[in-house]
Amino acid sequence: MSLDRPVTPDPYPLLPAAASFTVTSDDVTDGQPLKDDQVGALGNTSPQLSWSGAPEGTRSYVVTCFDPDAPTVSGFWHWTVVDLPASVTSLDTGAGASDDTLPGGAFHVRNDAGSLDFTGAAPPQGDQPHRYFFVVHAVGEETLGVDASVSPAVVGFNLAFKTLGRAILHGTYQH
Repeated sequence: MSLDRPVTPDPYPLLPAAASFTVTSDDVTDGQPLKDDQVGALGNTSPQLSWSGAPEGTRSYVVTCFDPDAPTVSGFWHWTVVDLPASVTSLDTGAGASDDTLPGGAFHVRNDAGSLDFTGAAPPQGDQPHRYFFVVHAVGEETLGVDASVSPAVVGFNLAFKTLGRAILHGTYQH
């Protein structure tokens, strides 16, 4: 069964402009299918990420994973990590398992599956390939000013005003 709908746009060019920097991964290759480890039913494990070249003035980071191709008007948030210290420039594979696996005072906000962790790719059977945008947001403040009770949309709203730069990597997945 195909949902037969147009491909949604890449959401990041629609946001306020921000400097670009680099994110790489041992687990995700830009534009390529995700490994089984990043798929909900097969591994459900957050990927390793490393970043460099963040803009001057970066005081913290937020890491997100967003699927704009989910069959909803708001996409699907798979992962949101807030308040990573500026000294942190990587996350190990599996760091999204819980707040206990995050460095410093970083914490998760609830993903769209309802849990405070990473939730893997799980597009509807037979749907078009989905894109999973892993984004590191460089923030000009030590804290984004939110707590774990907010939604990823509230995090995104705050990022619209506090982001100095974005590093973007995306994988795909289709059942």
